Amino acid sequence: MPEGSHPLSRRREVGSASARSLLLTILGEFALPRTEPVWTATILDALALQGVEERAARQALSRSSSEGLLESQRHGRRSAWALTASGTTLLTEGTERIYGFMRSAPAWDGRWLTLAVSIPETQRKLRHRLRTRFTWLGLGSPQSGLWITPDVSKAEEVRRVIDDLGLGGQTLSWIGETAGIGDENTLVASAWDLADVESRYIEFLDGFSERRADSQSDAFAAQVELVQEWRRFPFLDPDLPRELLDHEWPGPRAASVFHDRHAQWHRRAQAHWDELQAQAAQRV
Repeated sequence: MPEGSHPLSRRREVGSASARSLLLTILGEFALPRTEPVWTATILDALALQGVEERAARQALSRSSSEGLLESQRHGRRSAWALTASGTTLLTEGTERIYGFMRSAPAWDGRWLTLAVSIPETQRKLRHRLRTRFTWLGLGSPQSGLWITPDVSKAEEVRRVIDDLGLGGQTLSWIGETAGIGDENTLVASAWDLADVESRYIEFLDGFSERRADSQSDAFAAQVELVQEWRRFPFLDPDLPRELLDHEWPGPRAASVFHDRHAQWHRRAQAHWDELQAQAAQRV
């Protein structure tokens, strides 16, 4: 496959939202493991390798700072950025989710956690917040107001979401097996768009199964792309038990490629980050 022509290259149309997402990926991979502040020039150079123009990169920094994730530091004529406590927590939780996703496949006991949550149509922001947080936990919604997951171990996390949003008085929940009435396959198909998730896995595999990096700079750019693409799957894929999937799911194969490529590129990518930091420190 010619250089730059792999399926993920079209993501080079980088807007402000994508620039911020890439910034968080870079910070999580390279700044989080270190305690030192990151030079502005380092971030601009790192994002430039992902096709992000300087203006969009600075907007991403400004937005992340206004959200309380980063704080600016002055060092003479230069500026640097440090993760705040909130930023560290966000990236740590994200890292755990990204690298822990699909690491194990426990046996399913056939039980479901089901919730009926009543939120009026007029409270759209609240409905959106609930959907965002439940989707992140892997829950699906087969119909309005109804949420399900075959992973009953998530009950406490779900409870925290309901409590945080003040929906305890508007929620009913129960855990149990289906009664054999109706079709579980239809339930799954209506709760999650698995066809879309599967097509994204195939695209990921097409982009990275044979991907190579010949230099430190290549390894850095490739690893950022790898993590940027993979971090979507814990949000998209409910990681259903194999009993609920009617064919071989590409998720485990994609997870294997992710971890193999990350291990292959890790040392050189980290070395390139240190090089970017050293070069930025020498600039007047």
